[in-house]
Amino acid sequence: MSKLGIIAGGGQFPVLVAEAARRHGREVVAVAHRGESAPELEEMADHCLWVKLGQLNKLLSFFHRHGVKECVFAGTITKTRIFRDVWPDTKALKLWSRIDIRQDDAILRAIAGLLAEEGIEVVASTLYLQELLFPQGVLSRKKPDSEQLEDIRFGWRIARRVGELDIGQCVVVRDRTVLAVEAIEGTDAAIRRGGELGREKAVVVKVKKPNQDFRFDLPAIGRQTIATMLAVKASVLAVEAAQALLFDPQEMLEMADRAGLVVVGVTEDPDGQLRI
Repeated sequence: MSKLGIIAGGGQFPVLVAEAARRHGREVVAVAHRGESAPELEEMADHCLWVKLGQLNKLLSFFHRHGVKECVFAGTITKTRIFRDVWPDTKALKLWSRIDIRQDDAILRAIAGLLAEEGIEVVASTLYLQELLFPQGVLSRKKPDSEQLEDIRFGWRIARRVGELDIGQCVVVRDRTVLAVEAIEGTDAAIRRGGELGREKAVVVKVKKPNQDFRFDLPAIGRQTIATMLAVKASVLAVEAAQALLFDPQEMLEMADRAGLVVVGVTEDPDGQLRI
């Protein structure tokens, strides 16, 4: 089969993508970002290049040299680095000047467009990892009560509107009051801010953006999310089912159950009704 390129950020996801691709007979060509990507990725990839954020010429040359025609985005990039730790080359500067709104989707779509111009198609990062998608239903032992369900519905509406503006994917609410909205600082920081205000009644809601592109920037949940919630004594985590990644589910749910946390996967009907 053809080679699969991976444009890797941080976390375990790029390594999981590489493992899955190799199980399916793909040769893996990875571009890892210094200060973000896990060293294990180099061991899992057949070919690996380390770059600094913004070095698009190096990335493209590496992919062309190894005959990559298909690639995925996998893993996170610390968004605040765009203000302090970027090394843009001429191609990156030219691309940056063409982006009017410098939010997640606009930046990633612009990079995907550049790759397409270079003959490299960006495909869904879940190509071989459908089992990582967040399931529907109550995952924890504890179920949400009526008050928490109301907050989930309220938070869902707010998160959708925030997503429409491409600001973030997560909100923290309590008693139908918005405590925190995720922006460039990321989910964990939003949970800490909102949780410090809402404490034991804080409800965390994380959804996809209305026009979410499955090729990149899927919401992700794992042990760190639960650890952050426990640190501020938040009570509920509601995630859009089948539209987010779930890492280390057994360990994550054990942590949640020990603390009496509610964890649910939610879907939305075409008429706007939520189902758990």
